[in-house]
Amino acid sequence: PLTAKALRRTAMDYGTPENLQRTPSWEAFKAKRDSVSLVKNRLILFTTRGAVPLHKFQFKPDDNLLFGRESAGVPEDVHTYVQNRVIIPLSSEARSFNLASSASIGLWEALRQTRLSEG
Repeated sequence: PLTAKALRRTAMDYGTPENLQRTPSWEAFKAKRDSVSLVKNRLILFTTRGAVPLHKFQFKPDDNLLFGRESAGVPEDVHTYVQNRVIIPLSSEARSFNLASSASIGLWEALRQTRLSEG
């Protein structure tokens, strides 16, 4: 859960994320995105149904990374809305990474490519 208590616990000594914005639903997110001119920021969906392997995808500094639920992924309308889909390559015997691992891998690669990880 993304409660304040859970975020403080997971952030440990690094602090709570300062730019965290909560949106009550996917529809509210899309409406806000369209009205605030965030459309220039690409949505990058990490999915097992992805088209581009992570190591071949070119991230941009303003990209917004999107991850679905571990149990069900994202609904079909999200897949339809998002134009950029990425898959984290995995052994053929494995199904997928858990959400925390996927988010960590995806965020690190985006930071590495955009050099935002350098400080």
